[in-house]
Amino acid sequence: MKIKKQKVFLLLKSSGLVLLLGVILLFVFRNTILDKVIHRIDAKLYREYQCNFRVQKAEFQGLTNLEFHDIFLVPQEKDTLVSISELKTSISFWKLLVGDIQLGKLEINKGYIQLVKSKNGSNFEAFLRSKKEKSDNAEVNYAQLLNRISSKLLDLVPTDMHVQGFAFKINDEGNKVVFDFNQLALADKKLTTQIQVTSDKFSQEWSINGFADPRDRKADLTFANTKNDTIRVPYIHKKFNLKAGFKSIHFNLENLAMDEGKLHIDGYSSIQNLFVNHTKIANKDVVIKNARFDYRWIVGERFIALDSTSKVELNAIKCQPYLSYTNETDKVYALKLKIPKIKAQDFITSLPTGLFRHFEGMEAQGSFSYILNFEYNNHNPNALTFESNLKKEGLKITKYGEADLNKINNDFTYRAMDKGFLQRPILVGIDNPNFTPLNEISPYLQKCVLTSEDPSFFNHRGFINEAFKQSIAKNIRTKKFSRGASTISMQLVKNVFLSREKTLSRKLEEILLVYILENNRISSKERMLEVYFNIIEWGPNIYGIGEASQFYFQKKPSDLSLKECLFLATIIPKPKGFMYRFDADQQLKPFARQQNDFLTRLMLRRNLLTETDTIGQQEPMNISGEAQFFLKQKPSTNEIDTTTIEVFEF
Repeated sequence: MKIKKQKVFLLLKSSGLVLLLGVILLFVFRNTILDKVIHRIDAKLYREYQCNFRVQKAEFQGLTNLEFHDIFLVPQEKDTLVSISELKTSISFWKLLVGDIQLGKLEINKGYIQLVKSKNGSNFEAFLRSKKEKSDNAEVNYAQLLNRISSKLLDLVPTDMHVQGFAFKINDEGNKVVFDFNQLALADKKLTTQIQVTSDKFSQEWSINGFADPRDRKADLTFANTKNDTIRVPYIHKKFNLKAGFKSIHFNLENLAMDEGKLHIDGYSSIQNLFVNHTKIANKDVVIKNARFDYRWIVGERFIALDSTSKVELNAIKCQPYLSYTNETDKVYALKLKIPKIKAQDFITSLPTGLFRHFEGMEAQGSFSYILNFEYNNHNPNALTFESNLKKEGLKITKYGEADLNKINNDFTYRAMDKGFLQRPILVGIDNPNFTPLNEISPYLQKCVLTSEDPSFFNHRGFINEAFKQSIAKNIRTKKFSRGASTISMQLVKNVFLSREKTLSRKLEEILLVYILENNRISSKERMLEVYFNIIEWGPNIYGIGEASQFYFQKKPSDLSLKECLFLATIIPKPKGFMYRFDADQQLKPFARQQNDFLTRLMLRRNLLTETDTIGQQEPMNISGEAQFFLKQKPSTNEIDTTTIEVFEF
């Protein structure tokens, strides 16, 4: 027994001596090893990215402290990417022994990183090129991958940092912005920064202050203007024609850790007085006073999800979102949104200003709650789930804003918008000789238009869930916006109460106004359809069915034949291009006849027509009005639409 203990002691002693010898050798040859590491890095950067990496002086100070002077990273025949005059850092010796690099402290004096892009390329494009994976096609574990990446990145964040005279520069074909770090310090888990931001005719001083612990994976930071003014975001205005800014941002990371094979990311972020301005969003600044996002992300082996306990607050509006992406046998995307019971007036006043200008000044009574459920499976797109449910309690509009929906019930003047210009005024009322009451419009035309545009108009309340499902499924399959789900109610609201601008603001207002119009029974369906027939465009400067029936056929709307009604219904999507549906003999081309035949068969199947109604359908259609002069123009194949009419089969 004594001999055995002696052997164990001897083994431990030998191991200790070997380790001590290794440490001594590492200490003695540490600078030589460092030089070789730098040369290997230089060779790799040159081989893979065509960049030269140079360090004028590099040496150890003690066992774990490193000091570098004059560091340069220069792509071949490009502007310098990185330049640092002096860099001091320390590394964890024990982490280094197992192959990890964990920085303890970092000091940087003078230097910059600059991204330069010109017509001849950029000095960073080589680092953006994708590299082929040499490993096999084994499935990636999302949780482990994200945890590994976050760990390595956070290990590179020092626990003690001091940076001065360092800048981050962007020069994108003359669009320049410079971020000068006048102060950047992290000590005792407290981060303080002062950043001078300079761009064209623009200069501000920003600060990022608060708690930061990269080792414990926690942070609580505030991003603001040092003068308590609005932060304006540079670069993107000139690059994307987008103006944006905010008063302050608060970011909190409470937890970033693996638990039972899943990565949990918990925290919250908030922003004050956010504003954005872009022609695709709205025609003026969109302002959100207060917004907060409490997030609970869960990342598993093959899924990423935003847990339903997460919360989003937009002023007084509170909602609970759920998002998930699963990539197993199928790829499944899911979205659920729940807005708990809220007073209608609180909802209206919480809407971002500038985004819903037609709602400004609106007042309402009652309350409502809302639930949205969406799910899409890429291998079964037709089984898409789209459920939208609004539960209202005593909901009533007591005062309208800019969009007075009551005007639809009385005579009013309508002016269409074409390419940004207002067209001639059209009186929607009996004092206009071209105005046609609904009972004086051919029943054939009513049936044709309803079948092609909105077959369930008299039954729905502004929206058709099934139409939305079909639209979303097709748009996802084709990876573009190839199909809409617009009802006659939506077209009416867009034309009568809103501008024709193609902005997010207009579309959101359209949805809300349609819901109010339909669900508060402000107007009858018959009156809505009557107004629709009397305002829509039916040709070049031709508005309303009264003008259209004369322009094409020199008839009253009540005297139109089935064939003529089919023609009028099929040109609604592109009324100004009606002439391209005809051949040199002024007869409908085959694709136009096919559309008419398709619509006729559909109406027969739905018992909207009888076989008797279709007698004489094969006879030529005669364009006798002023429209015949447009047929003599040389056709252009660029404007011909040969697609079959799409209707929702439900």
